[in-house]
Amino acid sequence: SPLHRKWGIKRLVVSTYQSITGTGKDAVSQYEAERDGKPAVQVYPHPIFENCIPHCDVFLENGYTREEMKLVHETQKILHAPDLAITATAVRVPVLGGHSESVNVELHEATDIAEIRKLLAESPGIVITDDPLNNQYPMPLTAHEQDHVYIGRLRKDASCVNAFNMWIVSDNLRKGAATNAVQLAEILLEKGIV
Repeated sequence: SPLHRKWGIKRLVVSTYQSITGTGKDAVSQYEAERDGKPAVQVYPHPIFENCIPHCDVFLENGYTREEMKLVHETQKILHAPDLAITATAVRVPVLGGHSESVNVELHEATDIAEIRKLLAESPGIVITDDPLNNQYPMPLTAHEQDHVYIGRLRKDASCVNAFNMWIVSDNLRKGAATNAVQLAEILLEKGIV
């Protein structure tokens, strides 16, 4: 891949915001009961209605959750980069469908955000929704019952000359969080972005 040869990927920082539907229908029941002020079977260790819980799957000895480490290892595997620096945080959010990811990509050298945007826009299954001045950016409602991966908020990282940020959303009932991350990594690799 020409972009990988030219710039190389140095580090990924990924934060996922995962819908309660990713936990299953009992989690949705907990959310609905809490919303309606009724007794709820506790799927989560805390209320989920009007709350975000930084706890997806079980915690491991290293302080990460199994979901976070799965994202790290699967991404390294897909990119054929077992030593690639990746850190992840997975948060359960009170949304009834759609996983979102905030992704920061640090490259070994500076790159042009316009080229990244163009390559992503040309990738099958990806829709760029990126006009924040006119309130156009992906949200879980954007992806509801859609098969596409939506990307927006593409921008240079103001704190690191060699990095950029993006916001990614997909319908988790059609594309799971790990599947979405892996498929996106495959597309980025295929298009030469990483």
